[in-house]
Amino acid sequence: MLPNVHRYLLFPATLAVFPLCAIAGEVSLSGQASVKYTPDSARLQFTANAEHSLPETATRRVNEQMEQWRAGISDYRDQLGSYSDASVNLYSRSIPSQERSQKPEKVAVASQTVSFTIDDLSLLNPILEQAQALGMDYNVGPHQFFHSDESSLRKQALAGAIADARARCEFVANELEKQCGEVININIDGGYQPPVPMMAEMRASSDTVSDVGPRELTSRVSATFELE
Repeated sequence: MLPNVHRYLLFPATLAVFPLCAIAGEVSLSGQASVKYTPDSARLQFTANAEHSLPETATRRVNEQMEQWRAGISDYRDQLGSYSDASVNLYSRSIPSQERSQKPEKVAVASQTVSFTIDDLSLLNPILEQAQALGMDYNVGPHQFFHSDESSLRKQALAGAIADARARCEFVANELEKQCGEVININIDGGYQPPVPMMAEMRASSDTVSDVGPRELTSRVSATFELE
């Protein structure tokens, strides 16, 4: 079972290094802050596949696999968000013949894809085990993990970046024996930077996930203040 840990920490940028452009009565500078957090949710996708010379047989086998899937996840079904298994595909492909004189053999390929989100990562391994038992295809990577309240994280990072810009202004003003005044203008540079994994996103053992690593979301601003 994965720990459900939510920690939000702000890390203002060091005051010792910053771009500075000052004119009479004004100072322009930047601010930056980061929020560290651990993802608590995931977007998952699984695909059932079957091949046969007859399309109806390939389709039947996929249907049977999907019935087993639905039965296997019945205990978790109410906890799966945005659930969809409506993606169905049927096509044929050619298998090259070992003999040049023979025509390539055609087989029918049927597939059905299931997609959903979970906001309780303790469900992840039981669901993966069910998919493995049925031979379903899937991939679990860093891009599939996220935080359920990312908008609040962005606001925290942005608030920290603004506070960092104000702190830099006050530092500069103090060095010049002035006071940091009102904001003349501010650019939030899109408000935040995409979340960045800080270490290995997950550690896997026997096709199960044992740990999801922390991430860091950074916001930057540039601002011009009055110097009084």
